[in-house]
Amino acid sequence: MAKAQNKEHSDNLYRAVLSLENIEECKNFFQDLCTVSELQAMEQRFEVALLLDEGMIYNDILERTGASSATISRVNRSLQYGADGYRAVLPRIRGEKDRKE
Repeated sequence: MAKAQNKEHSDNLYRAVLSLENIEECKNFFQDLCTVSELQAMEQRFEVALLLDEGMIYNDILERTGASSATISRVNRSLQYGADGYRAVLPRIRGEKDRKE
């Protein structure tokens, strides 16, 4: 498959995610798209990112989430040197939590 066609296919997935209108649609979409273990892994990695961003240490994160030290390290590396995907959404998620409380 040509690179341009690959990009179009992957862009379709991201366009689909952006078209979701609420959390229920999002949950349903990801349940259809992913296996249970894939969803659990993504949810765990995001929880690890939240906790690392709060300054929690590895051992406490491991205890709280059950994530392996390799997973915690990988997420931390993404937070520090990644594409800033976590950095883009973490403040938004925190803002939502603050508004709800």
